[in-house]
Amino acid sequence: MHTTILATFLEISRTAVAMCSAGILLFLVALWAAKSDIARASGLDKIVALCNLCFAVPLAVFGAEHLSGARFIMLAVPSYMPWRLFWAYFVGFALLSASASFATNIQVRWSGLLFGIMMLLFVAMVHIPRVLANPRDRIPWVIVVREMSFAGGAWLLAGNAMRGRGKSKLITVGRVLIAIAALFFGVEHFLHPAGCPGVPLEKLTPAWIPGRLLIGYLTGAILVVAGASILLARKTRMAATYLGTWIVLLVLFLYGPILIAQMSDPSTAVKVEGINYFADTLLFAGAILALASATPRTD
Repeated sequence: MHTTILATFLEISRTAVAMCSAGILLFLVALWAAKSDIARASGLDKIVALCNLCFAVPLAVFGAEHLSGARFIMLAVPSYMPWRLFWAYFVGFALLSASASFATNIQVRWSGLLFGIMMLLFVAMVHIPRVLANPRDRIPWVIVVREMSFAGGAWLLAGNAMRGRGKSKLITVGRVLIAIAALFFGVEHFLHPAGCPGVPLEKLTPAWIPGRLLIGYLTGAILVVAGASILLARKTRMAATYLGTWIVLLVLFLYGPILIAQMSDPSTAVKVEGINYFADTLLFAGAILALASATPRTD
């Protein structure tokens, strides 16, 4: 029996444990920080009050992944950059710092602004070259749009924490980036309905998920309708609230079971993939909810 327990323990991935531990810790911190806002809100505004939590938890997960798997992450750093291992660690600490800022709602204007700039640099230095290398592959395009939506969400959080002229500009840029992502992802869902919904990458929805094609088409329709409303600045808060709530529901009731299934797999790569898909989609939800939070109720 002791041998079995030891074998099970040794099979646990250090990277997966680090990612999950960081995510749970920041979840508790962000939930505690948001408890007053959640208590004051009513209806779906309680979901909107979770925007910082939805943004902070994935960043903690990705930061822990960078620190625990830096020698693998460094392979994604462009070859022309010196000190590739240093940059993997640097980004890991930056992500954890931004996560703590968003979770506690401290200095969000700076963490949001800087995180958005970092996403922009990732797009320019890592993802655009991949698009140019194979422009017919849809996945690099999805990643570019996804990263820009994350930047938009961060700038929305920063703008919402600011005062002055820069506030409205950041919020407008963030709104447009979220709208573009919603429209692009919506079309992708109609073209590839069997893919995991939310951020349409290569992973397919498992066959044991009931009504997976229906979920794909429904998610696509919600994304397109909400994206058009957001782009035209018509009922922006309502559209972002409904869309963000739908993505949160997908995270809980679709990606949650997928994560549990993949965490039971002995492969570290499978575990990390499940965690990444869960966190990616949650971060997309956080970006959308940040738009709802930054939009006045009179919209």
